[in-house]
Amino acid sequence: MKKIGRKLFKYLKTLMLTILIILFVFMAVRVIGKAINGKTPDNGVNESKYIDVNGTKQWISIYGEDKDNPVLLYLHGGPGSATSAYDYAFTRKWADVYTVVTWDQRNCGKSYDEGQNNVVLTYDPMMSDGKAVTEYVLNYLGKEQLTLLGHSWGSYFGSNLALAYPEYYDCFIGTGQLVDMHQNEVAFLEIAKSWVGNDSEGLELLEKLSPDSFTEEHFNARNMLMKKYGYDMMVDGTDYNMPATVIFNPYYSIADWVKFLQVDYSVYMNFLMSDEFDKFSLIGKTEYKIPYYNINGNRDYQTNYKLAQNYFDEIDAPYKKIYLMENTTHGLLESKSEEFSDILHEIATEQVKYHESKSNTIQ
Repeated sequence: MKKIGRKLFKYLKTLMLTILIILFVFMAVRVIGKAINGKTPDNGVNESKYIDVNGTKQWISIYGEDKDNPVLLYLHGGPGSATSAYDYAFTRKWADVYTVVTWDQRNCGKSYDEGQNNVVLTYDPMMSDGKAVTEYVLNYLGKEQLTLLGHSWGSYFGSNLALAYPEYYDCFIGTGQLVDMHQNEVAFLEIAKSWVGNDSEGLELLEKLSPDSFTEEHFNARNMLMKKYGYDMMVDGTDYNMPATVIFNPYYSIADWVKFLQVDYSVYMNFLMSDEFDKFSLIGKTEYKIPYYNINGNRDYQTNYKLAQNYFDEIDAPYKKIYLMENTTHGLLESKSEEFSDILHEIATEQVKYHESKSNTIQ
Protein backbone atom coordinates (compact mmCIF):
# COMPACT_ATOMS: atom_id res chain seq x y z
CA MET A 1 0.00 0.00 0.00
CA LYS A 2 2.85 2.38 0.87
CA LYS A 3 4.43 1.66 -2.50
CA ILE A 4 1.15 2.47 -4.28
CA GLY A 5 0.80 5.64 -2.18
CA ARG A 6 4.30 6.79 -3.10
CA LYS A 7 3.62 6.16 -6.80
CA LEU A 8 0.33 8.08 -6.60
CA PHE A 9 2.03 10.98 -4.81
CA LYS A 10 4.81 11.01 -7.41
CA TYR A 11 2.24 10.98 -10.21
CA LEU A 12 0.23 13.83 -8.68
CA LYS A 13 3.41 15.83 -8.06
CA THR A 14 4.45 15.40 -11.70
CA LEU A 15 0.95 16.32 -12.88
CA MET A 16 0.88 19.48 -10.75
CA LEU A 17 4.35 20.47 -11.92
CA THR A 18 3.31 19.95 -15.56
CA ILE A 19 0.18 22.05 -15.08
CA LEU A 20 2.19 24.84 -13.42
CA ILE A 21 4.74 24.82 -16.27
CA ILE A 22 1.95 24.98 -18.87
CA LEU A 23 0.28 27.86 -16.99
CA PHE A 24 3.60 29.69 -16.67
CA VAL A 25 4.35 29.30 -20.38
CA PHE A 26 0.80 30.35 -21.27
CA MET A 27 0.98 33.47 -19.10
CA ALA A 28 4.47 34.35 -20.38
CA VAL A 29 3.36 34.02 -23.99
CA ARG A 30 0.20 36.02 -23.25
CA VAL A 31 2.20 38.83 -21.60
CA ILE A 32 4.59 39.01 -24.55
CA GLY A 33 1.74 38.91 -27.08
CA LYS A 34 -0.23 41.59 -25.25
CA ALA A 35 2.89 43.77 -25.02
CA ILE A 36 3.44 43.49 -28.79
CA ASN A 37 -0.20 44.32 -29.59
CA GLY A 38 -0.17 47.06 -27.00
CA LYS A 39 2.59 49.04 -28.73
CA THR A 40 1.81 52.47 -30.10
CA PRO A 41 2.91 53.02 -33.72
CA ASP A 42 5.29 55.88 -34.45
CA ASN A 43 3.18 59.02 -35.01
CA GLY A 44 0.15 56.86 -34.28
CA VAL A 45 -2.21 56.16 -31.41
CA ASN A 46 -3.14 53.13 -29.32
CA GLU A 47 -5.52 53.86 -26.46
CA SER A 48 -8.47 52.35 -24.68
CA LYS A 49 -10.68 54.05 -22.14
CA TYR A 50 -14.08 54.40 -20.55
CA ILE A 51 -15.98 57.54 -21.40
CA ASP A 52 -19.12 59.12 -19.95
CA VAL A 53 -22.07 58.56 -22.27
CA ASN A 54 -25.43 59.83 -21.10
CA GLY A 55 -24.92 58.81 -17.49
CA THR A 56 -23.17 55.50 -18.26
CA LYS A 57 -19.57 54.34 -18.64
CA GLN A 58 -18.89 52.97 -22.10
CA TRP A 59 -15.65 51.58 -23.49
CA ILE A 60 -13.82 52.62 -26.65
CA SER A 61 -10.46 51.81 -28.22
CA ILE A 62 -8.51 54.06 -30.59
CA TYR A 63 -5.82 52.67 -32.89
CA GLY A 64 -4.09 54.18 -35.90
CA GLU A 65 -0.69 54.34 -37.53
CA ASP A 66 -0.85 58.04 -38.35
CA LYS A 67 -2.73 60.66 -36.31
CA ASP A 68 -3.23 62.71 -39.46
CA ASN A 69 -5.37 60.01 -41.10
CA PRO A 70 -9.15 60.32 -41.18
CA VAL A 71 -11.06 58.71 -38.31
CA LEU A 72 -13.37 55.71 -38.68
CA LEU A 73 -15.93 54.75 -36.01
CA TYR A 74 -16.87 51.06 -36.15
CA LEU A 75 -20.32 49.99 -34.92
CA HIS A 76 -20.60 46.32 -33.95
CA GLY A 77 -23.63 44.15 -34.58
CA GLY A 78 -26.18 42.42 -32.43
CA PRO A 79 -27.79 44.38 -30.98
CA GLY A 80 -25.62 43.69 -27.97
CA SER A 81 -22.97 41.55 -29.71
CA ALA A 82 -19.81 43.47 -28.84
CA THR A 83 -16.77 42.27 -30.78
CA SER A 84 -14.06 43.79 -28.58
CA ALA A 85 -12.82 40.31 -27.65
CA TYR A 86 -11.29 39.92 -31.10
CA ASP A 87 -12.12 42.80 -33.48
CA TYR A 88 -8.66 44.39 -33.26
CA ALA A 89 -7.51 41.51 -35.50
CA PHE A 90 -9.47 42.89 -38.45
CA THR A 91 -9.86 46.60 -37.61
CA ARG A 92 -6.08 47.07 -37.41
CA LYS A 93 -5.88 46.05 -41.06
CA TRP A 94 -7.48 49.42 -41.79
CA ALA A 95 -5.19 51.36 -39.46
CA ASP A 96 -2.74 52.49 -42.12
CA VAL A 97 -5.45 54.65 -43.76
CA TYR A 98 -7.78 55.29 -40.80
CA THR A 99 -7.52 55.96 -37.11
CA VAL A 100 -10.02 53.30 -36.06
CA VAL A 101 -12.30 53.75 -33.06
CA THR A 102 -14.18 50.71 -31.78
CA TRP A 103 -17.00 51.06 -29.27
CA ASP A 104 -18.76 48.57 -27.02
CA GLN A 105 -22.31 49.92 -26.98
CA ARG A 106 -24.16 50.33 -23.71
CA ASN A 107 -24.45 47.30 -21.44
CA CYS A 108 -22.48 44.83 -23.55
CA GLY A 109 -18.86 43.74 -23.93
CA LYS A 110 -16.52 45.84 -21.80
CA SER A 111 -19.39 48.33 -21.32
CA TYR A 112 -21.49 45.72 -19.51
CA ASP A 113 -23.01 46.93 -16.24
CA GLU A 114 -25.26 44.59 -14.27
CA GLY A 115 -26.99 47.63 -12.82
CA GLN A 116 -28.43 48.41 -16.27
CA ASN A 117 -30.12 45.02 -16.73
CA ASN A 118 -33.47 46.43 -15.67
CA VAL A 119 -33.24 49.41 -18.03
CA VAL A 120 -35.53 49.08 -21.04
CA LEU A 121 -33.68 49.95 -24.25
CA THR A 122 -35.44 52.26 -26.71
CA TYR A 123 -34.70 54.16 -29.90
CA ASP A 124 -33.96 57.55 -28.32
CA PRO A 125 -31.19 56.61 -25.86
CA MET A 126 -29.42 54.49 -28.48
CA MET A 127 -29.44 57.38 -30.94
CA SER A 128 -28.36 59.74 -28.18
CA ASP A 129 -25.47 57.40 -27.32
CA GLY A 130 -24.37 57.31 -30.97
CA LYS A 131 -24.41 61.09 -31.19
CA ALA A 132 -22.55 61.49 -27.88
CA VAL A 133 -19.81 59.00 -28.78
CA THR A 134 -19.38 60.62 -32.20
CA GLU A 135 -19.06 64.09 -30.61
CA TYR A 136 -16.56 62.77 -28.06
CA VAL A 137 -14.39 61.14 -30.74
CA LEU A 138 -14.42 64.23 -32.97
CA ASN A 139 -13.51 66.50 -30.09
CA TYR A 140 -10.87 64.18 -28.61
CA LEU A 141 -9.12 63.58 -31.93
CA GLY A 142 -9.57 67.13 -33.23
CA LYS A 143 -11.56 66.21 -36.35
CA GLU A 144 -14.55 67.87 -37.99
CA GLN A 145 -16.04 64.67 -39.43
CA LEU A 146 -15.47 60.92 -39.34
CA THR A 147 -16.25 57.88 -41.44
CA LEU A 148 -19.02 55.71 -39.97
CA LEU A 149 -18.94 51.95 -40.56
CA GLY A 150 -21.61 49.60 -39.23
CA HIS A 151 -22.00 45.84 -39.49
CA SER A 152 -25.40 44.10 -39.27
CA TRP A 153 -27.29 45.84 -36.43
CA GLY A 154 -24.49 48.41 -36.62
CA SER A 155 -25.49 49.12 -40.23
CA TYR A 156 -29.10 49.67 -39.13
CA PHE A 157 -27.99 51.90 -36.27
CA GLY A 158 -25.34 53.65 -38.36
CA SER A 159 -27.72 54.44 -41.22
CA ASN A 160 -30.04 56.17 -38.78
CA LEU A 161 -27.15 58.17 -37.32
CA ALA A 162 -25.94 59.19 -40.79
CA LEU A 163 -29.46 60.29 -41.74
CA ALA A 164 -30.03 62.21 -38.50
CA TYR A 165 -26.59 63.85 -38.11
CA PRO A 166 -24.95 64.10 -41.57
CA GLU A 167 -22.83 67.05 -40.41
CA TYR A 168 -20.73 64.66 -38.29
CA TYR A 169 -19.89 62.13 -41.00
CA ASP A 170 -17.93 62.30 -44.26
CA CYS A 171 -19.52 59.04 -45.47
CA PHE A 172 -21.41 55.97 -44.29
CA ILE A 173 -20.32 52.39 -44.96
CA GLY A 174 -22.87 49.67 -44.27
CA THR A 175 -21.85 46.02 -44.33
CA GLY A 176 -24.21 43.12 -43.82
CA GLN A 177 -26.75 45.91 -44.33
CA LEU A 178 -30.10 45.50 -42.56
CA VAL A 179 -32.98 47.45 -44.14
CA ASP A 180 -36.11 46.39 -42.25
CA MET A 181 -36.36 43.61 -39.68
CA HIS A 182 -39.81 42.39 -40.68
CA GLN A 183 -39.02 42.35 -44.40
CA ASN A 184 -35.75 40.60 -43.62
CA GLU A 185 -37.43 37.76 -41.74
CA VAL A 186 -40.17 37.32 -44.35
CA ALA A 187 -37.47 37.09 -47.03
CA PHE A 188 -35.58 34.58 -44.88
CA LEU A 189 -38.63 32.31 -44.62
CA GLU A 190 -38.95 32.26 -48.40
CA ILE A 191 -35.30 31.50 -49.11
CA ALA A 192 -35.20 28.88 -46.33
CA LYS A 193 -38.07 27.01 -48.01
CA SER A 194 -35.91 26.61 -51.11
CA TRP A 195 -33.08 25.14 -49.01
CA VAL A 196 -35.29 22.73 -47.10
CA GLY A 197 -37.30 21.10 -49.88
CA ASN A 198 -38.74 17.88 -48.42
CA ASP A 199 -36.14 17.48 -45.65
CA SER A 200 -38.11 16.55 -42.52
CA GLU A 201 -35.68 18.16 -40.05
CA GLY A 202 -35.68 21.35 -42.07
CA LEU A 203 -39.48 21.35 -42.28
CA GLU A 204 -39.70 21.12 -38.47
CA LEU A 205 -37.44 24.16 -38.17
CA LEU A 206 -39.50 26.07 -40.76
CA GLU A 207 -42.57 25.54 -38.58
CA LYS A 208 -40.84 27.43 -35.77
CA LEU A 209 -40.24 30.56 -37.85
CA SER A 210 -42.60 33.45 -37.06
CA PRO A 211 -41.56 36.49 -39.15
CA ASP A 212 -44.66 38.42 -38.06
CA SER A 213 -43.95 37.93 -34.36
CA PHE A 214 -40.34 37.68 -33.25
CA THR A 215 -39.54 35.16 -30.54
CA GLU A 216 -36.41 33.45 -29.26
CA GLU A 217 -37.70 30.25 -30.90
CA HIS A 218 -37.85 32.07 -34.24
CA PHE A 219 -34.26 33.30 -34.03
CA ASN A 220 -32.96 29.95 -32.78
CA ALA A 221 -34.67 28.14 -35.66
CA ARG A 222 -33.37 30.69 -38.15
CA ASN A 223 -29.80 30.23 -36.92
CA MET A 224 -30.11 26.43 -37.03
CA LEU A 225 -31.41 26.56 -40.60
CA MET A 226 -28.49 28.71 -41.74
CA LYS A 227 -26.02 26.38 -40.06
CA LYS A 228 -27.68 23.23 -41.41
CA TYR A 229 -27.67 24.41 -45.03
CA GLY A 230 -24.29 26.14 -45.10
CA TYR A 231 -25.21 29.82 -44.76
CA ASP A 232 -24.07 30.28 -41.17
CA MET A 233 -22.25 33.50 -40.31
CA MET A 234 -19.03 31.64 -39.50
CA VAL A 235 -19.34 28.80 -42.01
CA ASP A 236 -15.98 29.79 -43.54
CA GLY A 237 -14.24 30.31 -40.21
CA THR A 238 -11.76 33.19 -39.99
CA ASP A 239 -8.78 34.11 -42.14
CA TYR A 240 -6.77 34.83 -38.98
CA ASN A 241 -6.05 32.75 -35.88
CA MET A 242 -8.97 33.33 -33.52
CA PRO A 243 -7.54 31.57 -30.39
CA ALA A 244 -4.31 33.56 -30.68
CA THR A 245 -6.29 36.76 -31.22
CA VAL A 246 -8.26 36.16 -28.05
CA ILE A 247 -5.22 35.17 -25.97
CA PHE A 248 -3.14 38.15 -27.13
CA ASN A 249 -5.95 40.72 -26.86
CA PRO A 250 -4.22 43.85 -25.51
CA TYR A 251 -7.46 45.24 -24.07
CA TYR A 252 -8.76 42.28 -22.05
CA SER A 253 -7.82 41.20 -18.56
CA ILE A 254 -9.08 38.05 -16.81
CA ALA A 255 -11.67 40.22 -15.05
CA ASP A 256 -12.84 41.53 -18.43
CA TRP A 257 -13.33 37.96 -19.65
CA VAL A 258 -15.37 37.13 -16.56
CA LYS A 259 -17.53 40.19 -17.18
CA PHE A 260 -17.86 39.31 -20.87
CA LEU A 261 -19.26 35.90 -19.95
CA GLN A 262 -21.74 37.45 -17.51
CA VAL A 263 -23.52 39.68 -20.05
CA ASP A 264 -27.31 39.35 -19.84
CA TYR A 265 -28.40 39.20 -23.49
CA SER A 266 -32.10 39.18 -22.56
CA VAL A 267 -31.90 42.99 -22.34
CA TYR A 268 -31.04 43.17 -26.02
CA MET A 269 -33.37 40.35 -27.00
CA ASN A 270 -36.23 42.30 -25.46
CA PHE A 271 -35.11 45.37 -27.42
CA LEU A 272 -34.94 43.37 -30.65
CA MET A 273 -38.49 42.09 -30.18
CA SER A 274 -39.94 45.49 -29.23
CA ASP A 275 -41.75 48.17 -31.25
CA GLU A 276 -38.84 50.49 -30.44
CA PHE A 277 -36.55 48.41 -32.63
CA ASP A 278 -38.92 48.96 -35.56
CA LYS A 279 -38.17 52.68 -35.40
CA PHE A 280 -34.78 51.95 -36.96
CA SER A 281 -36.45 50.64 -40.14
CA LEU A 282 -34.98 52.25 -43.25
CA ILE A 283 -38.13 51.92 -45.36
CA GLY A 284 -38.74 55.33 -46.94
CA LYS A 285 -35.49 56.73 -45.51
CA THR A 286 -33.44 57.11 -48.67
CA GLU A 287 -32.21 60.73 -48.73
CA TYR A 288 -28.55 60.75 -47.67
CA LYS A 289 -26.59 63.99 -47.62
CA ILE A 290 -23.26 62.16 -47.54
CA PRO A 291 -21.66 59.45 -49.71
CA TYR A 292 -23.13 56.00 -49.08
CA TYR A 293 -21.32 52.67 -49.48
CA ASN A 294 -22.45 49.07 -49.04
CA ILE A 295 -20.30 45.95 -48.70
CA ASN A 296 -22.32 42.74 -48.61
CA GLY A 297 -21.81 39.01 -49.09
CA ASN A 298 -23.69 37.27 -51.87
CA ARG A 299 -24.60 34.38 -49.53
CA ASP A 300 -25.77 36.58 -46.66
CA TYR A 301 -29.33 35.77 -45.66
CA GLN A 302 -28.95 36.76 -42.01
CA THR A 303 -29.33 40.28 -43.33
CA ASN A 304 -30.66 39.65 -46.79
CA TYR A 305 -28.20 41.01 -49.35
CA LYS A 306 -30.91 41.29 -52.02
CA LEU A 307 -32.97 43.62 -49.82
CA ALA A 308 -29.80 45.68 -49.27
CA GLN A 309 -29.31 45.86 -53.06
CA ASN A 310 -32.91 47.01 -53.58
CA TYR A 311 -32.50 49.65 -50.87
CA PHE A 312 -29.23 50.82 -52.39
CA ASP A 313 -30.95 51.30 -55.76
CA GLU A 314 -33.53 53.60 -54.11
CA ILE A 315 -30.99 55.77 -52.29
CA ASP A 316 -30.39 59.36 -53.30
CA ALA A 317 -26.90 60.41 -52.18
CA PRO A 318 -24.14 62.72 -53.49
CA TYR A 319 -22.20 59.54 -54.29
CA LYS A 320 -22.94 55.87 -53.77
CA LYS A 321 -21.28 52.56 -54.49
CA ILE A 322 -21.98 48.93 -53.63
CA TYR A 323 -19.60 45.98 -53.35
CA LEU A 324 -20.69 42.34 -53.46
CA MET A 325 -18.23 39.84 -52.00
CA GLU A 326 -18.44 36.44 -53.71
CA ASN A 327 -19.12 33.21 -51.77
CA THR A 328 -19.45 35.21 -48.55
CA THR A 329 -22.01 35.02 -45.75
CA HIS A 330 -22.71 37.41 -42.87
CA GLY A 331 -19.30 36.91 -41.23
CA LEU A 332 -17.41 38.81 -43.93
CA LEU A 333 -15.40 40.84 -41.40
CA GLU A 334 -13.95 37.67 -39.92
CA SER A 335 -13.93 35.19 -42.80
CA LYS A 336 -12.76 37.63 -45.50
CA SER A 337 -10.96 40.27 -43.44
CA GLU A 338 -8.20 40.74 -46.04
CA GLU A 339 -10.64 41.21 -48.94
CA PHE A 340 -12.79 43.50 -46.80
CA SER A 341 -9.72 45.55 -45.90
CA ASP A 342 -8.83 45.92 -49.58
CA ILE A 343 -12.31 47.33 -50.24
CA LEU A 344 -11.99 49.78 -47.34
CA HIS A 345 -8.67 50.98 -48.70
CA GLU A 346 -10.35 51.59 -52.05
CA ILE A 347 -13.13 53.54 -50.34
CA ALA A 348 -10.58 55.62 -48.41
CA THR A 349 -8.86 56.54 -51.69
CA GLU A 350 -12.20 57.36 -53.34
CA GLN A 351 -13.18 59.56 -50.42
CA VAL A 352 -9.99 61.60 -50.73
CA LYS A 353 -10.72 62.17 -54.42
CA TYR A 354 -14.38 62.93 -53.72
CA HIS A 355 -13.60 65.60 -51.12
CA GLU A 356 -10.85 67.09 -53.29
CA SER A 357 -13.25 67.43 -56.23
CA LYS A 358 -15.92 68.83 -53.92
CA SER A 359 -13.43 71.39 -52.57
CA ASN A 360 -12.35 72.40 -56.10
CA THR A 361 -15.98 72.83 -57.15
CA ILE A 362 -16.65 75.16 -54.22
CA GLN A 363 -13.57 77.25 -55.09
